[in-house]
Amino acid sequence: MLNIKIICIGKIKEKSLKALLDEYLKRISKYSKIEIISLDDEKLPSSLSQAEINRIKKIESLKIKEKISKYDKSTIIFLDLNGKQYTSEEFSNKLSYISTYESSTIIFVIGGSLGLSDELLSLPSYKICFSKMTFPHQLIRVFLLEQIFRAFKIQNNEKYHH
Repeated sequence: MLNIKIICIGKIKEKSLKALLDEYLKRISKYSKIEIISLDDEKLPSSLSQAEINRIKKIESLKIKEKISKYDKSTIIFLDLNGKQYTSEEFSNKLSYISTYESSTIIFVIGGSLGLSDELLSLPSYKICFSKMTFPHQLIRVFLLEQIFRAFKIQNNEKYHH
């Protein structure tokens, strides 16, 4: 069975988002083991210099890298604005390909509000982008879970939408 880890910076505080995430986690668990690993974000000062931005991205990226290192033989997928955009069908095919030919563990990574360090993004990985628009990181978690669920529905020829 496929094992999915979603490593994120920051915690979800809104009850409605937590409930939605829990619902998708429950739906996905029919197809795959799945876990969200939330790491503490760095507090942002009121004014940010480029040096401060780089420092915070580095700290958060080190936390992510430490978590990633605990999972041998996994495939990493970064959510990144410079990543490739997929249709739902293409995304489904990508997950199927990875689980068949590469690894039984997929790690999705969602960085903090400032993004990920170049060093972390240089790790062997795939990079995907849901949109060139900017969304709150909490909502991207919901989008990701929804697309993972949809991918499984597509793979199993199950009806999802009209």
